[in-house]
Amino acid sequence: MTKGNINVSVENIFPLIKKFLYSDHEIFLRELISNATDATLKLKHLTSIGEAKVEYGNPKLEVKIDKEQKTLRIIDQGIGMTGEEVEKYINQVAFSGAEEFLEKYKDSAKDSGIIGHFGLGFYSAFMVAEKVEILTKSYKDEPAVRWICDGSPEFTLEETTDKTDRGTEIILHIAEDSTEFLEETKIRELLSKYNKFMPVPIKFGTKTHTLPLPEDAPEDAVAETEEVDNIINNPTPAWTIAPSELTNEDYMKFYHELYPMQFEEPLFNIHLNVDYPFNLTGVLFFPKLSNNLNIDKDKIQLYQNQVFVTDEVKGIVPDFLMLLRGVIDSPDIPLNVSRSYLQADGAVKKISSYITKKVADKMSSLINENREDYEKKWNDIKIVIEYGIITEEKFAEKADKFTLYPTTDGKYFLWNELMEKIQPSHTDKDGNTVILYATNADEQHSYIQAANDKGYDVLLLDSPVISHVIQKLETSKEKISFARVDADHINNLIKKDEPVISKLNETEKESLKKDVEEAVKDAKFTVQLEDLDSNDAPFTITQPEFMRRMKEMQATGGGGMFGMGGFPEMYNLVVNSNSELSNQILKTESPEEKETLIKYALDLAKLSQNLLKGKDLTDFIQRSYKQLEK
Repeated sequence: MTKGNINVSVENIFPLIKKFLYSDHEIFLRELISNATDATLKLKHLTSIGEAKVEYGNPKLEVKIDKEQKTLRIIDQGIGMTGEEVEKYINQVAFSGAEEFLEKYKDSAKDSGIIGHFGLGFYSAFMVAEKVEILTKSYKDEPAVRWICDGSPEFTLEETTDKTDRGTEIILHIAEDSTEFLEETKIRELLSKYNKFMPVPIKFGTKTHTLPLPEDAPEDAVAETEEVDNIINNPTPAWTIAPSELTNEDYMKFYHELYPMQFEEPLFNIHLNVDYPFNLTGVLFFPKLSNNLNIDKDKIQLYQNQVFVTDEVKGIVPDFLMLLRGVIDSPDIPLNVSRSYLQADGAVKKISSYITKKVADKMSSLINENREDYEKKWNDIKIVIEYGIITEEKFAEKADKFTLYPTTDGKYFLWNELMEKIQPSHTDKDGNTVILYATNADEQHSYIQAANDKGYDVLLLDSPVISHVIQKLETSKEKISFARVDADHINNLIKKDEPVISKLNETEKESLKKDVEEAVKDAKFTVQLEDLDSNDAPFTITQPEFMRRMKEMQATGGGGMFGMGGFPEMYNLVVNSNSELSNQILKTESPEEKETLIKYALDLAKLSQNLLKGKDLTDFIQRSYKQLEK
């Protein structure tokens, strides 16, 4: 038997491991199973190249709980260790066996799937165990050995006959403050969280399997059952399989495996696969988003060689794609010692750029393959595309190929198609193309109708980030501007070189404006007289485009360069000086009747903008009934 001190540079590293090395104690199981997986995949590689003269077979890992003995066991059928290797790999802290193996066999082991980066992983066991045993037998013809350590730097190592089969068994004697890890439900939860897609089958107990009845079985026959291994993981998840070998049903099954509480099918997926200048695989799914900006649940999951690391993927995945779901797996993503947080690195930026490009390419192919289907899905994916336009320049540069602009009458245009359609009619007297849009087709119906009556098209742009998108387009495109259809009277939104006829002289106009201002008495409204068609609405309420847009941008994060704390409610009350109502107001001599006339017209204008509420709405309804009774 050998006794000795573990080769550490501090008097006792284990309290440091327990307190500081890992922020979350539960990841000990992830680390130990990752080590066991490495040991199994090493054996697979060595047998494949003829260096290990043993039968690889169909090895699996096993996790066992013994509540009476207060032990948790992790058992593998992998490469095992000799006594000399235990001395080297276990007693010399931070000496990563996986990394040394990869270095030695770097040419042939490139695709063996060995996880690596687990130098300190084994020692995470001491976060939950008061004593740790290792029983191990190498694939080489050498005796099995037992290693025991109670959390001090002292250990014992001796040959043993207690283990006759190849592989390693880690026995954790669980500490009093960690007995939750002796509960079956807790271990099952951790296995599902961290090891659901490990590349080697993991057994955790057994389950009852019902055998199928033979075809000629009588109606009252009872199917037999048998106890089978309960394999808790899927060793070959979709992202590890070539896209050509997967059907749409395979992707949908995988989606629900990732997110068992999601009942809606995703719209489509993007399969990631790159091996230069970095290694990355994965599958991203576009869920049905509509205008939902909630990214708090069902996040993209980050794996490192099929080991779950985190679902906090900010930095790897561009912000706008955080709205998606799925998996990214890369051994090249630099993580700190607890492997829960990203470290700043040039590779991360390259990965982010690759994912951005891949999504842009996918969007282009989807709209080219089936334009009709893409249009049907637009409302569910637009928030991702629009968010990408305003946050990722490289994505924005490609976005014209797949960003749709729907009109209020249900047609969809790409940017070039839109320009071709509207430029002849929407170009104003200064040569600028004015793009009219609505954010709510029902609330802004009268304004849309007025625009349509003059032969103009109106876009329906209703996402929460649309103000930012508009600002981006106005600065990146030449001689175009956007105007919400209720920002002003339609004649002022697209100004043409057309003669203006006025029925009132300047004195009459001044008198009319004064009458209206005195009756309205509301600082929110700026009275604006316009010489419009006599058939146009007498009173129209509009919202100044600039102030309203700044307010919307502030609500979704931003607000331009002004940094204002809040934007006031401001409206223009456009009075049609050529309307019959304006003429009637001027002719009415009684101040009370004049005020009643103006307020009634104002209420009607408010009603069309959904601004008449509360007591004002109640009073308006009562006045209207009285008018009917006259």
